[in-house]
Amino acid sequence: MIFRQLFDPQSSTYTYLLADSESGEAVLVDPVFEQVRRDAALIEELHLRLVCTIDTHVHADHVTGAWMLNHRLGSQIAISAASGAKGAHRYLADGDICGFGSRSLTVRATPGHTNGCITLVLDDESMAFTGDCLLIRGTGRTDFQGGDPHAMFRAVHERIFSLPETCLLFPAHDYRGLTVTSVGEERRFNPRLGGELCEADFVGYMTNLGLPHPRQIDVAVPANLTCGSAANLPAQAADPDWAPLSYSFAGIWELSPQWLEENLRAVQIIDVREPDEFDGPLGRLPQARLISLGELSGRTGELDKERPIVTVCRAGGRSAQATVVLRRAGFENVANLPGGMLRWRAEGRAVENAAM
Repeated sequence: MIFRQLFDPQSSTYTYLLADSESGEAVLVDPVFEQVRRDAALIEELHLRLVCTIDTHVHADHVTGAWMLNHRLGSQIAISAASGAKGAHRYLADGDICGFGSRSLTVRATPGHTNGCITLVLDDESMAFTGDCLLIRGTGRTDFQGGDPHAMFRAVHERIFSLPETCLLFPAHDYRGLTVTSVGEERRFNPRLGGELCEADFVGYMTNLGLPHPRQIDVAVPANLTCGSAANLPAQAADPDWAPLSYSFAGIWELSPQWLEENLRAVQIIDVREPDEFDGPLGRLPQARLISLGELSGRTGELDKERPIVTVCRAGGRSAQATVVLRRAGFENVANLPGGMLRWRAEGRAVENAAM
């Protein structure tokens, strides 16, 4: 099985990618709207097919990426039937199974943070995804969206702590950089409901938290009640349209060699190799201009911000970093040539000053 834990620093949200290695079918748990481009890039790079996104509840601190992923990748949208959300393809109830290839996640209802919270348990009970119910050495709050500390205490003890002690638990959030815990750890060490703490202890603890409401609640909840549909989406920068670009999981916009060869005069080609490489046996692209990577940040004033820029190097690594430098300097239409001159030459494309 393929497993990846992804993070959105703005909302401290974890998104989880699980995929069956043989079939390539995948599910994404708790996707974040602002990270859809990143998540789609990873799925495409790993040659996976996203069959479903699953939200563990109606989030109050970020907008789900479910709707946008459905439109980009054709994935089905799933959420708890008790959530009150509209626009999903599948409404989940306790005991339902979400399959991906030969693997599956089983739904366990774990209300308390909201009435529609669910925990997703992997088929072999080695992992569970607890949403905002059980966090690492903590729990989700219970003071809005129909929260109920009594329901949460019972859900954790009956539906999560009943899993094997070795079962790894992955929450939807962590605010201290922690990534994973286990049933055994939380039974013993969770300061809110572990050890010998009883339901009354937990209710008293949660009733007196005194937390402010999430900053994004007025935007996130209405959007998530429609699974992040376009009518309730916040603004997001559109994909560049000056060329047919692709976005890598590393966060780099890339351009195909074929398009570049056909449009050499439409862009600024910046070769970021050293001078001896620029004049060396690999040759250089027609129309290319040499500005070594180490000099680039100090020479951006020589470039035209109105014309797109394509960066080039030997194999695509230094030129990828060059796109980062240029974007920091305020250049918006920038792309890397993946594979660099090695790929360009291997594909038999036009070069200047090359050794035969």
